[in-house]
Amino acid sequence: MLNLVIAEKPSVSKALADVLGAKTRRDGSYEGNGYVISWCVGHLLGLAEPQTYDEKYAKWRYADLPIAPHEWKYTATASTKKQLKILVDLMKRKDIDTIINACDAGREGELIFRLVYEHAKCKKPIKRLWISSMEESAIADGFRNLKDGKEYDGLFHSSKCRQQADWLVGMNYSRLFSVLYNAQLRVGRVQTPTLAMIVEREDKIASFTKEPYYTVEITNGDMKAERKKVTDINEAEAIAEACDNKNAVVKSVERKDKTESAPKLYDLTTLQREANRLFGYTAAQTLNAVQNLYEQKIVTYPRTDSRFITEDMAIGIPPLVIDVAEKLPFSVGNLSINPAQVVNNAKVTDHHAIIPTSTMPNADITSLPTAERNILLMICTRFISALSDKHQYAETVITLDCEGEAFTAKGKTITHNGWKAVEQSFFVSIGKSKKDEEKPLPELSEGEQFAVNAFVREGFTKPPKHYTEDLLLSAMEMAGAEDMPDDVERKGLGTPATRAAIIENLVKSGLLARKDKLLLPTEKGVNLIKVLPDTVKSPKLTAEWEHELKNIEHGKQTADAFMTAINQSVAETVKSHHTAPDELKALFPSSRPLTSGGEGIGKCPRCNGGIVESPKGFFCDNKGCKFAIFKESKYFTTKRVTLTKEIAIALVTEGRIFLKGLHSEKTSKPYNATIILDDNGEGYPSFKIDFESKGTVKNG
Repeated sequence: MLNLVIAEKPSVSKALADVLGAKTRRDGSYEGNGYVISWCVGHLLGLAEPQTYDEKYAKWRYADLPIAPHEWKYTATASTKKQLKILVDLMKRKDIDTIINACDAGREGELIFRLVYEHAKCKKPIKRLWISSMEESAIADGFRNLKDGKEYDGLFHSSKCRQQADWLVGMNYSRLFSVLYNAQLRVGRVQTPTLAMIVEREDKIASFTKEPYYTVEITNGDMKAERKKVTDINEAEAIAEACDNKNAVVKSVERKDKTESAPKLYDLTTLQREANRLFGYTAAQTLNAVQNLYEQKIVTYPRTDSRFITEDMAIGIPPLVIDVAEKLPFSVGNLSINPAQVVNNAKVTDHHAIIPTSTMPNADITSLPTAERNILLMICTRFISALSDKHQYAETVITLDCEGEAFTAKGKTITHNGWKAVEQSFFVSIGKSKKDEEKPLPELSEGEQFAVNAFVREGFTKPPKHYTEDLLLSAMEMAGAEDMPDDVERKGLGTPATRAAIIENLVKSGLLARKDKLLLPTEKGVNLIKVLPDTVKSPKLTAEWEHELKNIEHGKQTADAFMTAINQSVAETVKSHHTAPDELKALFPSSRPLTSGGEGIGKCPRCNGGIVESPKGFFCDNKGCKFAIFKESKYFTTKRVTLTKEIAIALVTEGRIFLKGLHSEKTSKPYNATIILDDNGEGYPSFKIDFESKGTVKNG
């Protein structure tokens, strides 16, 4: 009998097949040595659209809300049906008796596998591969220590509840507020509170009034000292005039030895934040880079919220540090390796921190794409830094008296650079060396006097900072934390694995815009937040969800109880919002009604709005989006193609369609080719021809 192994991606399946000795390549699988290895392609199944339950839901009407399926339906897209059928057929093979779930070791990976397993109505026993590295040794060890799939039933129930509850909130609230304001409004359990935080920050910045303050400074050429700030310019100038060209007396000299502990290892969010600060990478770009490194067996599993490793890993850390350090393109100096600093079993949840693997020293760093190379160097630098000695320095505080006014000077002398030596070498290597903000002070003793010059420096209070992805990721991580108990395992908006996608969805939907490193709300985004009630846009809701989902995972709460509460909450929100104030309706002037709720033929590839058919073509319902495919487009008419609804659906949902009998203007002969939607996000989309590949929908 054979074991069927199902991974999340083809590349992972290939790596597993290499280790397991499954060398025979078949259509959609590998086979050999007692194993059949196949794969999903991300989510093969997704929750069905509302009209699948009842045709009346094709139109968006208040009277039909809330939509609350009693039995959930799932559908496969045209592009995933083939692989889904391969998996179902494999599960039904009589010579396969055990199914091994090798999808990513996390909540979404569990959901991806289990939905296919349920869809196939499979009853065969499940084993679970749970690994944090794609190294051959880690894979082999994982297969030697497979877990019983039942141990992850709670994780599956949690992930399924998250998916269905998100559907209930997203579908019902999007339809509710779209109908009330006659505009295409997208509402999401996580993305809406995230947008609300950004809008609130911009409101504070816009309403901020800067206030001046004044600092009197004295200097003798070797050092500067300053008095506490004042808000009255006349007072500051009077003090400066009284002290100028006078003697300052040293009242006290205090020297304290201080230390700065090594930083913790990277979790995904911290890595994304620092990559944004250093290189300007978006959260999605960083996740993509580190995921590629993981699949190349260079770093460990990236979608983690832990910054520690477990005790059993500690023994292998010192030799790994030495090997990694030798591979880096910069010197890290004398190594000090303290594994205890990064070990904490209690703070490792599903996965430990992101660290280099034992195969990393064999990698060709110079051949990696720039983003992957930079991210890898960040991970290696942090790995070595986290295990290094404390940074030690002496801080000196000198208090001076001049004409009865107290002035203070601070200086810093490094006594042992410790972990910062590693970090500074990395910064120098990427051209981002940091300068010390504080310099050593001259040697002074109590009672010593010297002449000084005095002057006034003007400053202004500063508004809150605009959100960058760095700051937003931090805010998302902590959102709602004040409303949750201290011992809650997961807080905040989204998870490390989903935050990048949340930000990207807000940008793609036209609710956020990127300006350099800043994330700014668009007019559409600001207006959306204005019309939504606090219960919908507050981070408290999603913080509570994450707490309850963790309880479901650990068997402390039932899925039924959670879903009942979600349904009740959605129903109450719909019932309490049956009309919209006229002054708020004016925020969304619309030239065309939401006749189909924007769900006529599919979702807009640009903004995720709805594509609807009109006599002239297929248009996005979002009035701010210019996506349109015209029925009389010259591109199609010259090829003598009638742009049907079937063709439009394929172009919108799959981005391509294979057509027969296209007319050639050059030869006047018919030909077959794939038409590809080529949209750069500006103006109207264009099209191009591919003679090699074929789509799933054909004409003629």
